[in-house]
Amino acid sequence: MKWLEQYPKEVKGFLVASLVASAGGSLMWPLTTMYVFDELGRSMKDAGFVILIQSMGGIAGQLLGGALYHRVGVKKLIVGSLLLNALGLFTLPFINGLWSLFIAMMGFIGFCNAVSMPAIQAFIGFRFADRRGELFNVIYVANNIGVALGTAMSGFLAEISYHLSFVLNGVTSFGFAIFFLSYLTRLGGTEVSGGGAHHPQPKSPLPAGPGAWALLGNTGIYLFMGLGSLFLWFGNSIWNTGVSPFIISEGMSKTAYGYLWTLNGILIFAAQPLTNAIKRWAARTESSQMTASALFYLAAYVVIVTVHSYPGMILAMVLATLGEMLISPAIPAFISERAGQAAPFYIGVTGGMGAAGRVIGPYAMGTMYDGGGLTPVAWLAVGVAVLSFLSFAVHARISKDIPLHHDAHDKNAGHLNA
Repeated sequence: MKWLEQYPKEVKGFLVASLVASAGGSLMWPLTTMYVFDELGRSMKDAGFVILIQSMGGIAGQLLGGALYHRVGVKKLIVGSLLLNALGLFTLPFINGLWSLFIAMMGFIGFCNAVSMPAIQAFIGFRFADRRGELFNVIYVANNIGVALGTAMSGFLAEISYHLSFVLNGVTSFGFAIFFLSYLTRLGGTEVSGGGAHHPQPKSPLPAGPGAWALLGNTGIYLFMGLGSLFLWFGNSIWNTGVSPFIISEGMSKTAYGYLWTLNGILIFAAQPLTNAIKRWAARTESSQMTASALFYLAAYVVIVTVHSYPGMILAMVLATLGEMLISPAIPAFISERAGQAAPFYIGVTGGMGAAGRVIGPYAMGTMYDGGGLTPVAWLAVGVAVLSFLSFAVHARISKDIPLHHDAHDKNAGHLNA
């Protein structure tokens, strides 16, 4: 753990809190489809519809979270959304037999969880501007160590009670909110600029700046990257609405599905030297890392098409994880380096477009699985992976003309507005 010694104490605390929160989140999200399909006795189409509603809430949350960053302030935005997310999770065990209310609550949970995402990413980009690319990756790794721990327990918890997973997820969301409340309160009236010096904190929101329509007109910074994310996350729905029911229908245990995600979390930590080598030799820029990511996802889905067995699922997960490792830190780092004060808005828009893929994917794949099993679902994933690669390739080409942003011009961009 010597690599942690190079970071300040506040970063270490942030990493631990992120790890615990992601462990709690991973207790639930891999099991949502199983819960609807197995516990509630609904079809895969119904399971896909639940994820569709949850993802629609996520789109609204991402867009609102990015747009309100400077207007509401990072403390109110993050703490408030995490507390509401915990409240929604705590109510799930009490509405087991109320299908319509369950669907509505899953949409509410998706919304509240997503509101905090662009705010947290933008805050990291502003506060640690001189090392943000590195820290995005480190925090991503910490989150996925939590995923490895959480998914290792998720299958076992499902054997005991799905409701226990919901409650424990709510506990970790509540704890993350308390951590942020304490963490941001300690920062008080200061923020950190790109150079690392402390500056007085403004007491009122920043000027509004360009309107949303004007920012959306700058398509080069987000459009094809957002489309690539949309197609990528559409295809990634195969794990919940293709692989998950396939494992159940083949008579394998629920823990076998949990082990796939445990492998995902372990690789994200253990395979860092491999992805660092890829970045160093073949994908030096964030844009090229996105393009390479789409190729790894494409290779994973080709394996699922051709190898209908658990070893094939393991190989596909290895390839998809390498793709995930390349893209997840690259998008917020690219936006933070080029969008300046508007970074929260573009992080929210790009995240919303990615969430749109999560909306379309589960419902489409769930319907196709009900009609033909895993094979048509896997072919659909291959097709959208090709579209993702093409979108990221276009983005890489046009983004060469987008200049880096000088953080000194935005020293007040990371204000708390408590």
